[in-house]
Amino acid sequence: MAQDPLHGVTLQAIVEALQARYGWPGLAERVDIRCFKSDPSVKSSLKFLRATPWARAEVEALYLADLRRAERNRKRNEDRALRRARAAEAVATGESEPLAGVAEPGEG
Repeated sequence: MAQDPLHGVTLQAIVEALQARYGWPGLAERVDIRCFKSDPSVKSSLKFLRATPWARAEVEALYLADLRRAERNRKRNEDRALRRARAAEAVATGESEPLAGVAEPGEG
């Protein structure tokens, strides 16, 4: 059984992370609720979200989407770094030919 990705993450931590990433205007664009638009603060947002299940669900969904996006990007960057390292090692050990059609320095 998969663990709940929100387990141990407080609503305050979620709101603070999203506010840091998007700012209040960006957060208000993504989740259309007044507490993000009119004199926003973490305290007022928490009060509203705790009392309004549908709004809390939207904020949690945005947070989870950000977590998934960050994980995909992390994996993609690791894969790219690994491929570059392998290519550099292959060229350094002579196991790989330079790119076809690309002239070597001094050739012309």
